[in-house]
Amino acid sequence: MNSQLHEQVSRILATQPDPVSRQNLVDVADLTEVSLSGDTLNLGLQFGYPINGVKEQLQAELAPLFSKLGAAKVNLKLDWKVKPALTKVLEGAGKVRNILAVASGKGGVGKSTTAVNLALALAADGARVGILDADIYGPSQPLMLGVPEGTKPQVHQQTFFLPIDALGLQSMSMGYLVTEQTPMVWRGPMASGALQQLLKQTIWSDLDYLVVDMPPGTGDIQLTLSQQVPVSGAVVVTTPQDIALLDAKKGVEMFRKVNVPVLGIVENMAIHICSNCGHKEHIFGAGGGEKIAKQYGVSVLGSLPLSLSIREQADGGKPTVAADPNGEIAAIYRRIARLAAGQLAKMSRQSAGAFPKISIHND
Repeated sequence: MNSQLHEQVSRILATQPDPVSRQNLVDVADLTEVSLSGDTLNLGLQFGYPINGVKEQLQAELAPLFSKLGAAKVNLKLDWKVKPALTKVLEGAGKVRNILAVASGKGGVGKSTTAVNLALALAADGARVGILDADIYGPSQPLMLGVPEGTKPQVHQQTFFLPIDALGLQSMSMGYLVTEQTPMVWRGPMASGALQQLLKQTIWSDLDYLVVDMPPGTGDIQLTLSQQVPVSGAVVVTTPQDIALLDAKKGVEMFRKVNVPVLGIVENMAIHICSNCGHKEHIFGAGGGEKIAKQYGVSVLGSLPLSLSIREQADGGKPTVAADPNGEIAAIYRRIARLAAGQLAKMSRQSAGAFPKISIHND
């Protein structure tokens, strides 16, 4: 009976989509317990991405799937644990399970704003998250995180940096080491070397995700990160504008050539809604993100409106997910984060190649 029950539960997991990550449940959650206690079916599921913000939703939507197995009651226990999506992890001073690059083919498409809100959304769901500002020439994360000007990271053992805590994130940026009046007049190899130092000589404290805010383009820094660092996946940011889409394609192609999975496309400034009359207009065009996604076989993780509040909140040092956590735009960022994290969880299970220990018994 127990073996048969386990097979029935496994079959449901293999055929039902996760309502949050849109992956099959079997690809993002481990079955950790199957047991009968009288007329109660006890099930345990451990998700591979943080679920603190959606635990009640998952309970409500998943429990009924198992009610048809004959038990009068279903006791569904949910927890989560983020594991590395790649077998190779970062070799440096700190511990990082997954590195998530946020990139764009050109500047001005909202990449840095997307990166910081993505990091905040992952942290809001319970993950330990860091953000690395890899834009050596034009660092913007200190401003977006509200870090006071002049703040410097502490140095440990004269060799390592301690990340600066900001809005619940562990952060590091060249902006902490230079002033606005000290531009980085460096050639490519120097900038690439600086990036590796910031990444590998920062004592990241047990991170589930390190979000890397990449500089725009496909130059030395991007290649250094993609080829010499185990990047788990990339998110490419664009606007619907034709010129931006051309550059976004270059970004996707670059990651494909260096074997970094592209988790999806984020489309910024997709639509403008007039604050006076509510009229909606696609100022920069429509459907561009979907075209790229279809062409390269990836998904559109989300589309964000052209909104004054997104810009004001980021410039004010408290990005949307932190400033208005229950708002509509914050909800979009959270969906984007969960979709990306779900893909990394699927990759983690595929790379592990092992099944968890499952408890099957009658009480």
